[in-house]
Amino acid sequence: MTIQLTPTQQAILTHAHQHTEGKIAWFPENIKGGARQKVIDGLFKRTLITYDGKDWFVAAEGYEALGVPRKAPVSAQAIDEVIEAATAAKPRMRDNSKQAQVIAMLKRPEGATIEQICEVTQWQAHTVRGTFAGAFKKKLGLEITSTKEVGGQRIYRVA
Repeated sequence: MTIQLTPTQQAILTHAHQHTEGKIAWFPENIKGGARQKVIDGLFKRTLITYDGKDWFVAAEGYEALGVPRKAPVSAQAIDEVIEAATAAKPRMRDNSKQAQVIAMLKRPEGATIEQICEVTQWQAHTVRGTFAGAFKKKLGLEITSTKEVGGQRIYRVA
């Protein structure tokens, strides 16, 4: 037996299903004040929505009335796993980019000076230093070390 919904009930339940994970958070413009409460009461009496003490949500019967499958609740563990996977992924880098050239220079046993990197990339020295701090250390997680011989230039390497 199919549950008949009014156009307003249909709109509210559909919006909750599609936009708010089943939470009743939207009403049509023409439903205000006491009319909202009457719509909620009508949905609740027909067990199409449930109340968790704070918010109203579409019940299993509400999903059935819409003819759509009920969305499974997302567990905190599933959310943590998605966040972990997103933060563990390293940003991609093209093999032929200037960044890749600089990293290759820094990985050499002799390392590279700022002047050498500027010559290859056509960057200015402040751009090279900014790339070390931003893209390499923060985004890619590389550890850049520097050494300076007495009277010589500072040499940078990837540790």
